[in-house]
Amino acid sequence: MKTGRSTAGDTKARILDATEKLFIEVGYEATSLRQVTSRAIVNLAAVNYHFRSKDIMMHAVLSRRLDPLNARRLALLDACEARWPGHSIRCEHVMGALFVPALQMARDPAVGGPSFLRLLGRVYADTSPFIQQYLLEHYAPVYDRFFDAFARAIPAFPRRELGWRLQFALKALAGVLAGEELANLLPAFTQGKQMSDAHVLAQLTAMVEAAMTVAQPGADELSALQSVFDLVEQQQAAQRASMQESEHAQSAPQSANCAALEATEQEQASHTAAATIGKARMSARTVRNEGPSRAAVTSLSVRAREPVSFPSNPLDDWMRMRTRT
Repeated sequence: MKTGRSTAGDTKARILDATEKLFIEVGYEATSLRQVTSRAIVNLAAVNYHFRSKDIMMHAVLSRRLDPLNARRLALLDACEARWPGHSIRCEHVMGALFVPALQMARDPAVGGPSFLRLLGRVYADTSPFIQQYLLEHYAPVYDRFFDAFARAIPAFPRRELGWRLQFALKALAGVLAGEELANLLPAFTQGKQMSDAHVLAQLTAMVEAAMTVAQPGADELSALQSVFDLVEQQQAAQRASMQESEHAQSAPQSANCAALEATEQEQASHTAAATIGKARMSARTVRNEGPSRAAVTSLSVRAREPVSFPSNPLDDWMRMRTRT
């Protein structure tokens, strides 16, 4: 029966394993505590109990793998520098001290396992501020030691020139290691032949060293690339001219249509104004003509009125006659 301590240890290990796998698959930013609890089959309280935050949990994931790796790297570099002191050390020796411990840990499930190289590649390739800060704090002394060794192995370049070349070469190699196609890449790389780790590393080192030691571009290389830039500018200028011609061709009919429409509207406005003036004039003439006619009709009506005679009443006639007598 498991004790409480072993159970707590198993839970913590499951959380770290789940976090490591998620980090390899999706990177630091996309790894969430909800995903970790789901994959580790634990609740959020267990994560908070062991680590308190995502950052602390990720620190534990990286430290348990990279701290032993850096210790092995520095120990092997010390041995190489003791064996090949000064400028007698070669680039292959420094690359061996950098990657042989990683290959060994990838062979040992107890300290890394098959996914260890992908973890290492993800650490180099991840651009999140958290990972970059972690590398700055934990890798700076290791990087300085290896940079000095590379500078002695490749003395032809200034340190600043060598710095960005080394950064480029290691980032490129890290991108290959972090990719999911690594398992298919190595068999294709070896072309079906049985190769030792030393042989595989020698092939990779040759490509990295070529990127680090390639000569500065000469006048011919610069002229060839400049001609490509000039060609791009010519294509863009031709595209801009074509677009301007197309816009002009489209705007010309539109301008003609607008002018015709404006003329039509002005003509309609003139016709409307003329019709309005004509109606006003006709109304004025009608008013002037109707004035005398109405007066004549009124006068005629007044003159035409005659006294109205009614039939005489015999009683009235008798009264008038009696008054006279």
